[in-house]
Amino acid sequence: MLLTGLQSAHGGGLAEAAAALAATAAGAALAVAALLTACRARPAPPARIRTALRDRERRTAFLPQRDPDASGRPRPRAPGRPLPTAG
Repeated sequence: MLLTGLQSAHGGGLAEAAAALAATAAGAALAVAALLTACRARPAPPARIRTALRDRERRTAFLPQRDPDASGRPRPRAPGRPLPTAG
């Protein structure tokens, strides 16, 4: 209705108002069809979800710890004396 009001306020004809109304109706019908399709879809079985999570975990690269100084985490070793080298 807003589109048709704007069209008629700017001197648009009846054909342009009808086109705007048809476009709005088509968009609403498409949204309703998408919603109905989404509601009818069966959920994935839990075993498939577990497999997907496990596969994603295996593909994930190593991420450093966000807080290495948090309580309960061991402190990194301090650098020691240099090792004697051959030579």
